[in-house]
Amino acid sequence: EVDAEGLALKDGIATVGFERNHRVAQFRIDPDDMKPQFRQLDFLIPAWELRRNRGFETVTHANPDGQHQGGLVVVSEKSLDKSGNIYAAVVEGPHKGVFTVKRNGNFDIADGAFLPDGDLLLLERSFSMAGGVKMRLRRIYGESVEKGAVADGPVLMQADMGYQIDNMEGLDVWTRDDGALMVSLVSDDNHSMLQRNLYLEFVLHED
Repeated sequence: EVDAEGLALKDGIATVGFERNHRVAQFRIDPDDMKPQFRQLDFLIPAWELRRNRGFETVTHANPDGQHQGGLVVVSEKSLDKSGNIYAAVVEGPHKGVFTVKRNGNFDIADGAFLPDGDLLLLERSFSMAGGVKMRLRRIYGESVEKGAVADGPVLMQADMGYQIDNMEGLDVWTRDDGALMVSLVSDDNHSMLQRNLYLEFVLHED
């Protein structure tokens, strides 16, 4: 598979989102005996609505104590509905269904992860010949992640090539030993001499 984009890990299962041949597949994690996928999940979004190279970049599990009870949520990179919003879906749990994320400017969605309070943190990126590479973090209100809704929320930060960023594609959220909520970002150099692999860490302050 040459276009695996999104990854979520839970209970020894790796759930992977694929572009081009759009699907969400699950694999049992066994470093000594990895096998092909054991099942595919119904991602609920009509397949014809997914653009060829704009599929599932975000694959993440919701907060286990929240409304979706740890269910899987997928968000496409830039598969747009008639209103110009980005297709997404809750594919597991008691409230599964299709929703959209409001597209804000010329940014596409690169990855995402749920915060402890149930909000969804999205990594977004854009590129133009004039403006170069940009990235931003947007906090989607957890209550807007539901069937039929248009999910939205504020931009927490935005950076361009004036900062130490590159083609930022991966995001994770974790808690440091001292209790600080951390956001990790990683870039993809696409085997290009003009791009870099970077790993960045930020503290997400809740005050």
